[in-house]
Amino acid sequence: MITAAFHGQVIARSEQTVYLEGNHYFPRESLVPDALEDSWVRTLCFWKGVAFYRHVRAGGHRSPNAAWSYPRPTPLARMIKGTSPSLPAGASSSATTIPDRAPAHRLASSPPKVLSCQSIQR
Repeated sequence: MITAAFHGQVIARSEQTVYLEGNHYFPRESLVPDALEDSWVRTLCFWKGVAFYRHVRAGGHRSPNAAWSYPRPTPLARMIKGTSPSLPAGASSSATTIPDRAPAHRLASSPPKVLSCQSIQR
């Protein structure tokens, strides 16, 4: 069972996620209602397509742009089609904790290998 938590509150839990580039893509039905809030930020990944970001919210706390999804992934990334926003994965754990702020590299123009996507917004 893969669980994503934010400030001690579970925001997603599923036995079947798609694990890709160090992140878990959860089935839509596994998300806690109202845990995510739309963001205007979009990034472009050369092989996955355009990512739509969401703010993570729980327990009165908010982490901007900490989750993302690919509503219309490219054919190469079709395995993530229909999944909910990706949440950062714990390195060797079945639980992941969302930080208060999304790491700066997620929105940088030259991100590390964890996310091989390039930012559209500057």
